[in-house]
Amino acid sequence: MSFSEIDGSGAVLVAAQRRVEMVVLKADLSNKTTRATLKKLLGGPVPAPRKIVNNVAWMAPDELLIMVPDGSSADGLVALLNAGVKAPVLAVDVSDARAVFSLKGNHAREVLAKGAPVDLSPGAFGPGDFRRTRLGQVAVAFWLEAEDEFQLVCFASMREFMFDWLVNAAQKDSLPGYF
Repeated sequence: MSFSEIDGSGAVLVAAQRRVEMVVLKADLSNKTTRATLKKLLGGPVPAPRKIVNNVAWMAPDELLIMVPDGSSADGLVALLNAGVKAPVLAVDVSDARAVFSLKGNHAREVLAKGAPVDLSPGAFGPGDFRRTRLGQVAVAFWLEAEDEFQLVCFASMREFMFDWLVNAAQKDSLPGYF
């Protein structure tokens, strides 16, 4: 990963990633044929609700967010999905419309818990879990990459605000000590 902005002054490292290639796919994910085709095209199963598997995240009953692997392009994946899925499908490159952040450190759960209405306790939110929610007033999605590392996605127009919010929320001696 390459970063455009990093702040390590707080209780966790907050890093804004450079452009991340990603695609949103809208399709009938309950259709067995569509799921089988997507499994073949994406190299793994369609994730269960509120999960992320192999960089494919469940966003809604009819929507996936796909982080494109390094060395591949979102445009190529869009073309592959639109041509490969025979049912009605919409695949769109959203790389320029999203900002991606990493939060790394033992207190990453507490930083997110300050603004997200999600139970982030270790027993309730583990690796592979994915939530689409709000952080403060900003629409976000996040997942646990490793036990002490979260990835977060928001609209690119909120990038600067979100970075500042995360840095502020991560200030030392400001964490509630829940986890």
